[in-house]
Amino acid sequence: MKLFMAGLVTETNSFSPLPTGTLSFEEGGVTRGNATTQPVQYWTAPLHVWKQAGEERGWQVEEGLMAIAQPAGPTVRSTYETFRDEILDGLRAAMPVDIVLLSLHGAMIADGFDDCEGDLIARCREIVGEDVVIGGLLDPHSHLTELMLKTTTLLVPYKEYPHVDVADRARDLFRLAVDAAEGRTRPVMRDHDCRIICAMHTPYEPMRGFVDAMSAREGKDGVLAASLIHGFPWGDHPRAGARSLVICDGDADKAEALAAELAQELLSIRSGLNRPHPDIETALDMALSNPAGPVVLADVADNAGGGAPGDATFLLEAIIRRGIDNAVIGIFWDTGAMRICREAGEGAELDLRLGGKHGPMSGQPLDLKVTVKRLSSDLTQRFGDLPLPLGNVAWLQCGGIDIVVNDLRTQTFHPEAYTGLGIDLASKKLVCVKSSQHFHAGFAPIAAEVIHVATPGSITPDYANIPYRNRAPNYWPRMEDPFA
Repeated sequence: MKLFMAGLVTETNSFSPLPTGTLSFEEGGVTRGNATTQPVQYWTAPLHVWKQAGEERGWQVEEGLMAIAQPAGPTVRSTYETFRDEILDGLRAAMPVDIVLLSLHGAMIADGFDDCEGDLIARCREIVGEDVVIGGLLDPHSHLTELMLKTTTLLVPYKEYPHVDVADRARDLFRLAVDAAEGRTRPVMRDHDCRIICAMHTPYEPMRGFVDAMSAREGKDGVLAASLIHGFPWGDHPRAGARSLVICDGDADKAEALAAELAQELLSIRSGLNRPHPDIETALDMALSNPAGPVVLADVADNAGGGAPGDATFLLEAIIRRGIDNAVIGIFWDTGAMRICREAGEGAELDLRLGGKHGPMSGQPLDLKVTVKRLSSDLTQRFGDLPLPLGNVAWLQCGGIDIVVNDLRTQTFHPEAYTGLGIDLASKKLVCVKSSQHFHAGFAPIAAEVIHVATPGSITPDYANIPYRNRAPNYWPRMEDPFA
């Protein structure tokens, strides 16, 4: 057996002010056939899994391009086409192959391409022919398109939000691909539109029970895989929204029926899907009234992992205005402020203009008097068990408020982003993170309470009023009964 593997990963926020170009991918990580020779990181973990599994079977494993960019606005056309063609050239050079495995996102949109993953997979299919197994690993916050379903043998999305199961789903995809390539199964995929657009947090009920029951159907009665595409709400795409996805062994009718059943089950629990999102003032009142601590506040609308800049000042401004003096907040993406702090050095006291640099969705810049407590350039933070780099990082102190700033745009995944600098979270009343949900895996265990805050910003959780131009309005919560 011969395996070719590659990856192209970014998530497109149609409403983000930040374009996604070559620099974004270079910053996120671009490797050309050697990702698996480097330490494993979050986005490269699937390739490590596949290479190890293939080589354990004595296969020849060919590795192509792996390119990752932090979510932002639409990808520049030439950037997408260049990376796409590099993957295709690598595949041509590796031919003949038995299996192609691609690590993708599923919500990548470029100038002139509203379905980058479908375009890439279809071109791979043209090269390898109809008999080769093509498998795609997806983020559940993706747009499951007809082209993707038509040209791929197997599509497997992560099941958890936060996405702590990337390596597990990569193993699932490899196992399914091996069975198909060796003739033990004949995978057939079917999906069903759930007509739901919202954030579905899997640690909480009713989503916890839904995912567990869905997963329990796998491996029985010819069901090879059962999954849920959550959809990416801020991708203005005709297929935005939740879709159930079922793979059966040679039985299209069974796959279609189970996909419809799962969609109906999700629709029946829709009233419990949306977590409470109080506004800033209400959230601060709730946090301060809790006698315990720390209380974790999620600045959900300034999540770099959803395409937001990561420099919004709304929550910090309210904390300062209310005189709260036992809080930590981050991670602010502010390359200019970071440069100034590095020039000034640890221990420096200076006047610093922070945040608010990328338009109205970032709020107003704040002029602060800060002390540079600590600088670092080699810290990482974990997402699940997988590390992610933080770039250059600064711990700033403004009165009783600790502020973490960096120059590598990322959301706040793990307490290590703070504790690695020496910040004691146990002593804080408020721990504020720029993240929508991925923070939960790391921060929930240390939190007296977790509050998702409806902050202003690039990805506000007002799902009924997202200003779509390409997505039809027939979805909940915009309509109470989207199938009426």
